[in-house]
Amino acid sequence: MAPLSFDRLRIQAFLELAGDRLDGEWLLIGGAAAAAWFAPARTTEDVDLIGLAGTQEERFALMRLALECSLPIEAVNSAADFFVKRIDGWRDELVLLLRGSRATIYRPTATLFLLLKLDRLTPVDLDDRLTLIERCRQHGDSFDRARIRGGLERLSETDDLDLRVRRAVLAAACLP
Repeated sequence: MAPLSFDRLRIQAFLELAGDRLDGEWLLIGGAAAAAWFAPARTTEDVDLIGLAGTQEERFALMRLALECSLPIEAVNSAADFFVKRIDGWRDELVLLLRGSRATIYRPTATLFLLLKLDRLTPVDLDDRLTLIERCRQHGDSFDRARIRGGLERLSETDDLDLRVRRAVLAAACLP
């Protein structure tokens, strides 16, 4: 079976449905957030949408919504809250993305988006971050450059040369 692909239009349609069918507050992160926000050509294999209350009922509601949309439950990921909640002050780093009839969906600020996945920083993750930094530059938007560089400096050393290079590229992109 070929992997699913969510483009900006498919993500937007799913989010609109989520805003009308789910309850509470939700946060969109990852490739879906990139596509919906700053990288219109970006596609992703899943939608990382996390309930801010962090309840099991939210996770189940998201899975039920996926099934109602004829999507495999693997197409939605609500477990990324583990990574979000490890970041100090994450709750202050949310921007309204969509308000549905029942749910409100946020996206991360540029700072929070950049902080997420620093330790993993795959080539796609780096591309997303460089695209966002360029968008911030073009639109005069700011992000906490020192916080990103500090986050990179606190990471454990790695034997993976490619990862070290990606981290250095991101650190350089965060220079004033």
